[in-house]
Amino acid sequence: MRSGAHKADLLASLVVFLVALPLCVGVAMASGVPAELGLLTGIVGGLVAGALPGSSLQVSGPAAGLTVLVHEAVGAYGVGALGVLVFLAGLLQLGLGALRLGRWFRAVSVAVVQGMLAGIGLILVVGQVYALGDATAPGTGLGKITGLVSLPGRADPVALAVGGVTLAVLVLWPRWRGGARAVPAPLVAVAAAAALTGVFDLDVRRVEVRGLLEAVRVLDIGQFGRLTEPGVIGTVVAFALIASAESLFSAAAVDRLHRGPRTDYDRELMSQGVGNTVCGLLGALPMTAVIVRSSANVRAGARTKASRVLHGAWLLLFTVVVPGVLELIPVAALAGLLVHAGCKLVPVREVRATWRGHRGEVVVLAVTAGAIVFGNLFEGVLVGLALAVAKTAWETSQVQVETAEGPDGALVVRVLGHVTFLRLPKLLDALEALPGDRAVRLELGGARHLDLACAAALEGWAAARGQGATATSSSTT
Repeated sequence: MRSGAHKADLLASLVVFLVALPLCVGVAMASGVPAELGLLTGIVGGLVAGALPGSSLQVSGPAAGLTVLVHEAVGAYGVGALGVLVFLAGLLQLGLGALRLGRWFRAVSVAVVQGMLAGIGLILVVGQVYALGDATAPGTGLGKITGLVSLPGRADPVALAVGGVTLAVLVLWPRWRGGARAVPAPLVAVAAAAALTGVFDLDVRRVEVRGLLEAVRVLDIGQFGRLTEPGVIGTVVAFALIASAESLFSAAAVDRLHRGPRTDYDRELMSQGVGNTVCGLLGALPMTAVIVRSSANVRAGARTKASRVLHGAWLLLFTVVVPGVLELIPVAALAGLLVHAGCKLVPVREVRATWRGHRGEVVVLAVTAGAIVFGNLFEGVLVGLALAVAKTAWETSQVQVETAEGPDGALVVRVLGHVTFLRLPKLLDALEALPGDRAVRLELGGARHLDLACAAALEGWAAARGQGATATSSSTT
């Protein structure tokens, strides 16, 4: 039994390695850093985070979901500051895990999470469309969208063809189930593009490789002085919260794919924190658990965390022994890989299903995604969270006003539900519409909650009615 488990984990680790290799390089390129830093994060995700407790089968590494935020941070503070940002984000994750706050990430609105992923996916797609044609992308989300008009005149048709071949393989290869089980689609797509480029000696931009040791940027203590700059602390918090949320949501999804031990969310959060702390010390990209690699690990038959540790070992071995192979990969192929990944981040099917029964959730999703595309990731998530809270408050503050004739001839008005300031206009409209020549008895015993604004407004209404109005309640008035 133990021998069978070892064999299953070994085979699964090779599958995950083949999936992770092109994704690590592609995410690094999209983040604006050397390709080796993406591989370094994948190695740490396997050898460090993979060996720690938490979720037994999910695999960590650089994720497409953080490329937008990392690219913004590198553009604003430089590659040299990346280590400090990631290191502090890892420490923050460790603190959140130690305080046992991991489980609370599951309380975040699904609409906000889907909106975040949709916004990231849209920016990723729009940005990588430029790389498909070996063209330079504008720096802002809005600029990338408006620049699409002039892109056809600037794109290299040869690079576009290479990227198109990559996309076609990514879409078509999984339809051959036998082949997809044997070799992952990302590896086939990138290998096909590299072979096409090499055989025909195509003049397209390719991945530049300097070597793993040359790419490592050991944490510079002097960079801690950047914490006084505006926006740095916000970037650290964004790294920590978004990486944590993506990792724990991935863990919940992976738990549904297998029957093994369930995830301990607080331990998983601390494992991610340790991994990001190490990534920060090495100047690498931030790390999250990645659903693409994790699901590939489960489907490949992994039984223990040995598979994810081994996948990190294969990445390290490849990077040390044959790094020159990366120079055969055209950038357009990696762009095609990320365009495909970005499209999968946009939850089209979920939106269609949600629209039929929960249209307010779709509004939250759309506003979150739009705020990310036209603003930035951190602000977009904050807007989405605020809108989700406001929507929930609006839906829960239901007020019902019932009017009936009392036995003493007075008009009895009963107020039921959650009486908050959000429903105050409706409540006052109903009360002010009552006939002015009738005695009114206002009963508030059915109000489950009465906030201060409504209490003050009701007192003012009763005072304006004079002696003809009285209010009764067991405790809410």
